[in-house]
Amino acid sequence: MFDTKFAIVLRQDLAVWQKLNVTAFLTSGIVAQFPDIIGEPYRDRIGNLYNPLSIQPVIVLSADQATMSAIHRRALERGVTTSLYVEEMFSTGFDAANRAVFAEFAPEDAKVVGIALRAEKKVVDKITKDARMHA
Repeated sequence: MFDTKFAIVLRQDLAVWQKLNVTAFLTSGIVAQFPDIIGEPYRDRIGNLYNPLSIQPVIVLSADQATMSAIHRRALERGVTTSLYVEEMFSTGFDAANRAVFAEFAPEDAKVVGIALRAEKKVVDKITKDARMHA
């Protein structure tokens, strides 16, 4: 049905609240990059209006730190723009601080806790190789 795949990979050792927080932030980055992924608003039977949602399913995977680093590297090598969340962002409280701490790291030393991408299915499968379905 879709030529693309929307995947989020989370580091497997995160606390539940961290997994949920990172997933929400990463999803917003993909929506910003691909606004056409959002469908039409929802309405219930009596006419209440609700926000539109993604038209495409989201696959949530998990991986250890080494695999997260490999996924990050493979995405960069293939030129796929991602949403990325590094461990140090948990210690900040607002967007500017997130960007400041993010800028302190390069791909080789970033402690990636979450990465989201949307690209051609085969490309996403190659990039996320070794990640597993999130339990």
